[in-house]
Amino acid sequence: MNIVPFSPECSFRARSFVLGVLSEEGFDYDPLKDSDLDDIESNYIRKGGGFFISFDNGEVVGTSAVRNIGSDICEIKRLYVKKECRGKGLGLALFKAVLEFAKQNYSCARLKTDSSLKKAISMYLQHGFVLLKEDNGTMYFEKSL
Repeated sequence: MNIVPFSPECSFRARSFVLGVLSEEGFDYDPLKDSDLDDIESNYIRKGGGFFISFDNGEVVGTSAVRNIGSDICEIKRLYVKKECRGKGLGLALFKAVLEFAKQNYSCARLKTDSSLKKAISMYLQHGFVLLKEDNGTMYFEKSL
């Protein structure tokens, strides 16, 4: 499995992968939350962010992203791994890829996650993220870079 920066020819495959993972977890496409996937190039790359894709034998098996939210602050998001590939270190590798990108381009990183995702929360805390608040099952973290 390799991790590569986003390229426009991967746009449809990346979007389909993320929406497929969300669907497997019981979430439908939400125009408010998921419209960033409709144009990854414009919503991430052109705005100073990054989007990473992991492939295995030509199939998308993971994604991670950094979105510019202004004032030298970014949001780490879209960290997804195909079910069959979980527990093999791919999530950590994707997280490290976006964290390195964030360190090179921003002074602060934020992220949010569902409070039920204990492995993800543990990973964020181990990498220096601090819990800012919890609201209705969503946990908000931040890290100075």
